[in-house]
Amino acid sequence: MTESIPVTRAVDHGTAKLMPDVDRERAWLLTVDGAPQSYVDLDEPTHLEFEYARRLGHVLDTVPEPGRPLDVLHLGGGALTLPRYVAATRPGSRQDVVEADRGLLELVASHLPLPAGSGIALHTADARAWLEAAPADSADVLIADVFGGSRVPAHLTTLAYAREAERVVRTDGIYLANLADAAPFTFLRSQLATLATVFGELALIAEPAVLRGRRFGNAVLIAAHHPVDTAALARLTAADAFPARVEHGPALREFIGTAEAVGDEDAVPSPEPPGGTFGVG
Repeated sequence: MTESIPVTRAVDHGTAKLMPDVDRERAWLLTVDGAPQSYVDLDEPTHLEFEYARRLGHVLDTVPEPGRPLDVLHLGGGALTLPRYVAATRPGSRQDVVEADRGLLELVASHLPLPAGSGIALHTADARAWLEAAPADSADVLIADVFGGSRVPAHLTTLAYAREAERVVRTDGIYLANLADAAPFTFLRSQLATLATVFGELALIAEPAVLRGRRFGNAVLIAAHHPVDTAALARLTAADAFPARVEHGPALREFIGTAEAVGDEDAVPSPEPPGGTFGVG
């Protein structure tokens, strides 16, 4: 984009707006219907402004062999913040981005273009439909960051969805999801219980104030078939401007409590953020 002027466009699922950051020359905030979706700095793709994005970045950085190219499947496109991050930190990675909103994807691709040779392929499709058609054992990392407005769609919260995610992620791979909830954490607990049904290892990253039920906020869910380097994640997240806590093991099982996996017939979207304003960490 050559001019730093706001861009507003009607997209398939609302009104998208790109707003320049006055403090960073080629940095942009993307909102949809007023809800912050993404922040991207075209000159510095490793800059992750939103706290939840930084936490996802920390997990990506702890995947073995830093700098090794990865096969990554992103469910949810936004401004392509994390695909750009992976392309910069792990050159040669092959990435697929699945976004249901064609208008949004076209807006981002035209105004915030990807660098040549990025290895990032963009697809307009429903996230679950794409996942169900994806080859088994095809992703080192699967990142789910899908919001219809400010809520995770119901069909991306179920045991059937989780089984498809587990099928696509390689045995030594990792599944990541950006979720949002508040006390009593009915949604978040159910998602942890659902993923625990198909993955052997779980971890959760969130701010202490969120985990204590003091406010609505983001939580990064991690699922894998191998132990997650929670010690490294704890060091990285503790050093952030808004420090987070990494929950795992017995503490996480206690947090899940009696929550049960979600069937397709029982699925509901994630809760509406208070005041209609999405917490971005």
